Amino acid sequence: MHSQSSKPLLVYDNACDFCRYWIAQWRHVTADSVDYAPYQEVATQFPGIPLSAFENSVQLILQDGTVLSGAAAVLRALNNGLLLWCYYRLPGFAGVSEGIYRFVAQHRPFFSAMTRWLWGTHTERIGFCLSRWLFLRGLGGIYLIAFLSLWVQIHGLVGGNGILPAEQYLEVVREQIGTEGYYLVPTLFWLNASDACLNLLCAGGVLLSFVLIAGFVPPFALIGLWVFYLSLVSVGQVFLSFQWDVLLLEAGFLAIFFAPLQLRERFTRALQPSTAFLWLFRWLLFRLMFASGFVKLASDEVWRNLTALNFHYETQPLPTGFGWYAHQLPEAFQKASVIGMFATELVVPFLIFAPRRLRTLGCIGLVGLQVLIILTGNYCFFNLLTIALCFLLIDDATWKGLLPRGLMPTIRFVEQPLHRYGRAGIVVVATLLFLLSGIRFGGQLFREIRFPDVAWITPFRSVNTYGLFADMTESRPEIIVEGSNDRIEWKTYQFRWKPGDPATAPKWVAPHQPRLDWQMWFAALQGSYQRTPWFLNFMGALLQGKPEVLQLLAEDPFPDKPPRYIRATLYEYRFTDLTTKRSEGAWWHREWKRIYCPAISLR
Repeated sequence: MHSQSSKPLLVYDNACDFCRYWIAQWRHVTADSVDYAPYQEVATQFPGIPLSAFENSVQLILQDGTVLSGAAAVLRALNNGLLLWCYYRLPGFAGVSEGIYRFVAQHRPFFSAMTRWLWGTHTERIGFCLSRWLFLRGLGGIYLIAFLSLWVQIHGLVGGNGILPAEQYLEVVREQIGTEGYYLVPTLFWLNASDACLNLLCAGGVLLSFVLIAGFVPPFALIGLWVFYLSLVSVGQVFLSFQWDVLLLEAGFLAIFFAPLQLRERFTRALQPSTAFLWLFRWLLFRLMFASGFVKLASDEVWRNLTALNFHYETQPLPTGFGWYAHQLPEAFQKASVIGMFATELVVPFLIFAPRRLRTLGCIGLVGLQVLIILTGNYCFFNLLTIALCFLLIDDATWKGLLPRGLMPTIRFVEQPLHRYGRAGIVVVATLLFLLSGIRFGGQLFREIRFPDVAWITPFRSVNTYGLFADMTESRPEIIVEGSNDRIEWKTYQFRWKPGDPATAPKWVAPHQPRLDWQMWFAALQGSYQRTPWFLNFMGALLQGKPEVLQLLAEDPFPDKPPRYIRATLYEYRFTDLTTKRSEGAWWHREWKRIYCPAISLR
């Protein structure tokens, strides 16, 4: 055999639906590096190849006349370096590959039907440009929510007159740890932690969020957003210690390498996203969802016996009015809901790695769960960020079928090959992130196995473990803060969002997160102010009448002058039933338990 063609030629069976579909996909992958032709048209040009060989497998004819068939032809045509190395260097790999290829070739009608069922019949290029576009806009919107939500609270939480001042915190870190503190607390506020700088970073985050939403220099906007938010989280202490804060940082860090390196992202000059980081995003979504189900099943009996939803709606940090109605549903429905939740968190995540149609079904299931959580609980931007990650499960061809024709943009791909050092850098970073996240995920699932210590990455909060409500709270203690001038008449400080007045309906506040209200829920679970170090700072701020802290509350019962005494009492709250609500108009029933913090005053 001898061919003087300038490119390899892959010859296939045009009468086979299975072959036609995958050849159409391979054309997109190989671009202009390989020619394709059906053997029905070109077999006579290669008399040295038996007709039966063309009928049984694809044939790749190289420029020098060498002929490869079967798995070797496919791997060589697709130019998959790793698999080619395994094929020629790894003992047994070639035999297994060829065996699989022969089995598929002998059962092509079956695999053709499977292909249509799992991948569909489209032949256009499988791309994720629209998915990336939607994800980056969603991420920009979530960053915007996070910065705005924090900005309106930042001074009362960690400002100079706040509950836990950032400037004092950094001074203590510097005194106790020294220069190592710059690494353990990575933040721009080492330069200046004044209130003006807190404002500056929040404002900068809002501005960069709009830049990202507009699609200008996406990687550089994402770098700024990640640095700014990490700086705020690092000094936010308990008020920025939530799983959605680190999830936003991890997703934002991956997005730096996933975003197109363009001055302005546009569909008319679309660059294919990095495959490695696309899979890292899916790996992140899998870890997030599977770990959430795993920790529930492994850690708490009430999840295993399916009774957790009997009290979850009323004991979660900030319930919604819809959650009150969900609480009234029969126990059988609650148990069925727990089973559905476990199915969605433990089984559906595996569809993330499945072919496109199963992956789309998995996306629908995951998004559906997030919508239900949004309706029944206030978890700020956590559910929106999870939904944004789900966008990356849907390819452009699927979006074309889901969206109205007028909303689907015309995408024109352009090739921008990276320098070999750039490709190598992407591979190294992606591999390192996968290994680090795999170690942390493995350590979470298999605690009896000793995994390598990767604590050095922890300060940057960009490779994390997840899992909400591992230990279900079965009762709802609630702190009521009161002030007095004579220790006889006590007036209540009303919070904006957390339960207080039993007649006040649970409020819908997401995607904004009132961080003081959230921490009050955790403080109540601790049972005593001695176990909640920041609580006395909060009480002291009320005694001093600090406006920055009072602004976090719904109203100040002492508008003219701060009270002489402050105390905190502990109540147990429970949702009322339908009968009580109709007759009394009360959403909550509460019962006094004990003093949480005795009356204190300033010296």
